Amino acid sequence: MSDGVEALRALHLGRPPGDPLILPGPWDAASARAFAQAGFEALATPSAGVAAALGYADGETPADEMFAAIARITRAVDVPVTADVEDGYGLAPAELVERLLEAGAVGCNIEDSTRGALKDPREHADYLARFCAAAAGRIFLNARVDTFAHGDGDPDRAVEQAIDRAASYIAAGAECAYPILAPAAVLPVLRSGIEGPLNALALLDGDGPAPAALGGLGATRITFGPQLQRRATAAAAELATGLR
Repeated sequence: MSDGVEALRALHLGRPPGDPLILPGPWDAASARAFAQAGFEALATPSAGVAAALGYADGETPADEMFAAIARITRAVDVPVTADVEDGYGLAPAELVERLLEAGAVGCNIEDSTRGALKDPREHADYLARFCAAAAGRIFLNARVDTFAHGDGDPDRAVEQAIDRAASYIAAGAECAYPILAPAAVLPVLRSGIEGPLNALALLDGDGPAPAALGGLGATRITFGPQLQRRATAAAAELATGLR
């Protein structure tokens, strides 16, 4: 376990601009094996993609089922897996740590919103600090910052709040910040204002820069949310149509 988290941690450090860590998002054991066999050095489960594979809407997966799905993914591959655990499912920090470790995850995302509303940043920073204390270095924490997803719609304020929130979460022990849905154009500003690795969401519909370009704008690592699962489902639907 310690080797896995140290390997994941090392993948975030010293990366040159234009060479971000690419983390595809498996939704089940089979997709995890496919990504690992393709040569990816680590994987990042998307909660929405896992939810869809289990038959739930995003945000509606029972915690037990999510952790069981994460465990099936980690057992299927030999590369480090970081898991999206939404807002922590109401678990106490120490319990969340133990559930992640039991599932074989060596990293996680924890978001600072719940049910579409931003959490109080000081209270959330305190939760993250207690999580990090319980993890004692065994889990790489990626603090998701939701000001672009659930803020008041003012883009300048979203940037300012993202930088402020990220600073408090990193001070609490987070090792990476993830301002989800941040426009590519503001990544240089976020990069200059946020200490440590920066996670960006790449868009696969052709509307956004390629992962390498996002790296050049300041992203340390790239994730895709549920987009890969949705593409696979669309491909299955197309295949099914051709079978009729």
